[in-house]
Amino acid sequence: MQFGSVDELERALGEAEYLPDRGLATAIWLALEMRRPLLLEGEPGVGKTEVAKTLARLLDAELIRLQCYEGIDAAQALYEWNYARQLLHARALQIGELDPQARAAELYGPEFLVERPLLRAIRAGAAAVLLIDELDRADDEFEAFLLEILSDYAVSIPELGTIAASEPPAVIVTSNRTRELHDALKRRCLYHWIEFPSVERETEIVRLRAPEVPGRLARSVAEAVARLREADLVKPPGAAEAIDWARALALLHAEEAAGEPARRTLGWAVKHRDDLAAAEALFGG
Repeated sequence: MQFGSVDELERALGEAEYLPDRGLATAIWLALEMRRPLLLEGEPGVGKTEVAKTLARLLDAELIRLQCYEGIDAAQALYEWNYARQLLHARALQIGELDPQARAAELYGPEFLVERPLLRAIRAGAAAVLLIDELDRADDEFEAFLLEILSDYAVSIPELGTIAASEPPAVIVTSNRTRELHDALKRRCLYHWIEFPSVERETEIVRLRAPEVPGRLARSVAEAVARLREADLVKPPGAAEAIDWARALALLHAEEAAGEPARRTLGWAVKHRDDLAAAEALFGG
């Protein structure tokens, strides 16, 4: 599916139950049109990962996710050899169970190659959306390696040769800014910072994702979540927490996020002990 304009993409995202602001919709459209990675930063819970998931559905593409973490290396992200199968194959050659014409070189044939997310995305090309999630958790060396991959969308495997994408996949890179990413990678990407939604947009999001929640309650939850985000919390609630909190309050037949119903259901909005105490104080606990 191709999107002829930002307006068309924004409508499609809305129909897929993702409500971006105009700036984010423009960034996604430009990244697709210019075939460049989109680097999304923002607080946890603003919907960075959901961009890739929704885009994969709209493009009818495979979502390939590379979850970054401390210590991740190139082999875990790109490819590995299936050593167990290779050993079994080598033993079968030794005892003559296989065709005697079989060569030891076959130990490094495609059937023994284990694709990791980056190689899988390169092979899939335009039929994939590659999500590189929480890149800030990885170290500098891995970030430099990733920059090389995103520059050429090709990988050289000594035993098999070079594998390159005929067309690059759509790439979404996310970061929670636990550390600063390097300028070289940022230059390769289109950068966009996602803010928490306004009260009006959050009300729309809650109503879209939880249509059983009355409009008045959805608005009240959006306002309450905005108050929590202004407090000094370890982890401010994201849109997913707002939706869950609204659903919980609706099940309790609450008309607004206030008083005893709000205090009893705060565990849907905040997920840290210290945050819970601060939140209870906001709601008169």
